[in-house]
Amino acid sequence: MTLIPLHEKGATPFQQLLAYNEHILSSWTELGDVLEKDGALPASLKEEVRRTLAAQNGCEYCKAKGQPNPENYDEKTAVCTGFAEAFLASKGKTSPRVTAVLKDYLSDTEISELLAFICFTTASQYFGALMQLPAAGEHE
Repeated sequence: MTLIPLHEKGATPFQQLLAYNEHILSSWTELGDVLEKDGALPASLKEEVRRTLAAQNGCEYCKAKGQPNPENYDEKTAVCTGFAEAFLASKGKTSPRVTAVLKDYLSDTEISELLAFICFTTASQYFGALMQLPAAGEHE
């Protein structure tokens, strides 16, 4: 059961928890939609980063959307998910040597997008964990 009841507005249980403030719901959803789509980095790569983060960020709802699938990673996906794992292990204080690896594989635009995606996704997953949002289908 969630910390607060699901609001009647919102397309997903996550959005229904944000819907108590329409401005937060619309802004959060808009940014999430932008970050999830193909950009400098493909959506499929960002989905693997999301899954990597979800495995440790405590949101059951987020974890239920799938586990990382490393057997299908290309080199860039492996670098980005590896960086996400380093981010989690260091609690956001990744060493300059770790972040320098990104420059060997990603453009500045890709690095900016990846780090924005990691930060936004972590915040979303923490929100789900704090709101005690269960895996889909378990919130009824």
